Amino acid sequence: MKNEEEKSIKITEIIPRRKFIQQGIILAVAGSAGISLLESCSKKEDKKQDGDKDKDKEKDKGKDDKGEEDVSPPEDLMREHGLLNRILLIYDLGITRLGRGEDISLEALGNAAGIVKSFVEDYHEKQEEDYLFPRFEKANKLTDLVKILKQQHDAGRGITAQIIQMAKSKTLKKEDSQKMVRLLSDFNRMYRPHEAREDTILFPELRKIVSSNEFDSMGEEFEKNEEKQFGKDGFESMVDKVAGIEKQLGIYELSQFTPKE
Repeated sequence: MKNEEEKSIKITEIIPRRKFIQQGIILAVAGSAGISLLESCSKKEDKKQDGDKDKDKEKDKGKDDKGEEDVSPPEDLMREHGLLNRILLIYDLGITRLGRGEDISLEALGNAAGIVKSFVEDYHEKQEEDYLFPRFEKANKLTDLVKILKQQHDAGRGITAQIIQMAKSKTLKKEDSQKMVRLLSDFNRMYRPHEAREDTILFPELRKIVSSNEFDSMGEEFEKNEEKQFGKDGFESMVDKVAGIEKQLGIYELSQFTPKE
């Protein structure tokens, strides 16, 4: 009888001990899973933070030390072509009105030609002549195109000088009006294909003939030169001047160029 009681006691001791061990195992597994879960969450959070940092780097990548957006050399030159195109529209109006024997503000034409001289010829084209053309010639790439572009720069300067001189008159005689129409037409006829060839052929090839560092350095030089000649917001100030001439001549509103049914 006593032996049976001792066996019973041992069994009851074993059962709780087994439960304790099982519970311990469960807690250990749960604890391990919990730690793994925490580690997983921590890793995900670290990855998220790293991703956010990468995004911030990408955002800052296109900015200079002043926090301003960097503009690549081709982009810089192409937006200046956009400014020139708006002047070509002013010249178009001069061609149309003078060709019909109508009046047009010679002051407005003179001011437009003045922007061509100061911003397009003395700055924009000088950038191309000092930074782009020599590199293409050194690399022996597109040399025939570069030669023609340089010739057209010289021809354009001659035309602009004549437009500025004629625009100083209060009125134009019939023969002078015809000459002005010819000058404006020659300028537009040359510069539309001129800038189109640069935008679609010359500028896209620039990255292929210079290193990344040289490419970036060129953009910085462009920015410094622009600020030196025209102030901090040089390009924007020129756009405002062109817009002022457009308003004076009644061609500022873009909607007027939309075909009517």
